[in-house]
Amino acid sequence: MQSIPRRIYTDDFKAQAVSLSDRVGRTTAARQLDVPVKTLAHWVAAAREGKPLSSAQRPTISDLQSEIARLQAENAQLKMEREIR
Repeated sequence: MQSIPRRIYTDDFKAQAVSLSDRVGRTTAARQLDVPVKTLAHWVAAAREGKPLSSAQRPTISDLQSEIARLQAENAQLKMEREIR
């Protein structure tokens, strides 16, 4: 049986996801960002408790990967704004 590869999210992506979740709701934000609702719930809980969103076990992310994650979050927000209009 094949294992499912684990997705890696940047700290910036997590912070933007939490912010989007506060504005549009957890389920909607998770759907727009293609992130499991449970994962987003963990990030929101950590942010509310003032804990860092980063993981010490995570490998470093290149600048290019970080930019891709930022653009994905921005794209999700723009889609949400377009739907409101």
